[in-house]
Amino acid sequence: MQSNNLSIFIGIRYAFSKRRDGYLSFISGFSFCAMALGVMSLIVVLSVMNGFDREIKQRLLNVVPHITVTHANGYSARQIESISQQINTEYTGIQSITPLLENYAMLATDSRQQGIVVQGIDPSGVAIENLAEHMLLGTPLDLRPAEFGIVLGSQLARKLGVLPGDSVELILPKLSVTPIGIFPRLKIMQVVGIFEVGAQVDASMAFIHQSDAQALLQLGDKYQGLQIQLEDAYSADTLVQQLSEGALDKEQWQSWTGLMGTLFQAMRMEKTVVGLLLSVIIAVAAFNIVASLVIMVSDKRKDIAVLRTLGASSQQIIRLFIIQGTAIGVMGVLVGLVLGCIMATFIGDIVTALETITGTHLFDPSIYMISSLPSRLLLIDVLLVVFCACLVSFLATIYPAWRAGQILPAEALRYDR
Repeated sequence: MQSNNLSIFIGIRYAFSKRRDGYLSFISGFSFCAMALGVMSLIVVLSVMNGFDREIKQRLLNVVPHITVTHANGYSARQIESISQQINTEYTGIQSITPLLENYAMLATDSRQQGIVVQGIDPSGVAIENLAEHMLLGTPLDLRPAEFGIVLGSQLARKLGVLPGDSVELILPKLSVTPIGIFPRLKIMQVVGIFEVGAQVDASMAFIHQSDAQALLQLGDKYQGLQIQLEDAYSADTLVQQLSEGALDKEQWQSWTGLMGTLFQAMRMEKTVVGLLLSVIIAVAAFNIVASLVIMVSDKRKDIAVLRTLGASSQQIIRLFIIQGTAIGVMGVLVGLVLGCIMATFIGDIVTALETITGTHLFDPSIYMISSLPSRLLLIDVLLVVFCACLVSFLATIYPAWRAGQILPAEALRYDR
């Protein structure tokens, strides 16, 4: 116990005492600052990326169905009503259940084409209310049966160069047989509105009236499936697992996480890559801890020899320098933790203040589709960053401390005067 106290006392004293060697003090200070900067940067950037992830999911979930169920032979209106009553009776947290009409298609103008997913919606349903919150131009209430109106995403409308009132050609992957040959089904649609969610659906989705969709898809009075909106969208996977256990043949259940899996995988990959790139700052701090300890060992050879002569063991010397280097790293981690949590919490206000002072928009809403920088501080991210930084600080001390433990008193004092 006393030997441990001795190592801790001397190690802490070496770490924070004023040194005559200014170069050594500079390296130790640089290690401290680099570690604090690395931890702070990681916490802030990960929090901002978590904020963007939450923002995109919230916007998507206002337009995309939380759960979809499809059947190869489709459903009649009576079957949909029966299934809806059964689901509402057996499960809680169901916000709405509406028929699903959806298919891949192509929109074309005189000189441009774009592949899309076209979806039929009921203007009296909940989906219209959610869509109306994100309209830039027009209103989805203008979707009327047999008038063949269409609501486009903002990026899709921009690519096609159309505005409300313009006409576009909707081409479906279904064949029509005519006296002069076989052609894909197509219909001239009038743009009645443009919405903007701020995600990939802006460039790939369009909405039409459900009766128009039934006519174009030649479904008669049938529907392809159901779309379910939940009060808690994040429980969709659990509910899908429960519902699919009793699924009929040719019936397929899918949650929104599966429909948008590619987008969320890309976002997770981006978060991982950015985290690894910013970890280079922590690696630089670790290398500086190694350098400062190696120089310290060389500078303190006489002190080490005296301690060994007074009875200190090699293990005590090793612990002494491990404690010294780790103390520098941990102090940097703690400072970075405090600064990072503060900045991550108030990053939106900080950016707004900078925009007010400079008179510019760091994030133009017309480009980035946000008015303020979102941030979401997660405990798991903070703990992971702190643990990894402390571990790297500890590992950086092992080699210099081992070298210090190998110094023999006789060799160190032989040329000392």
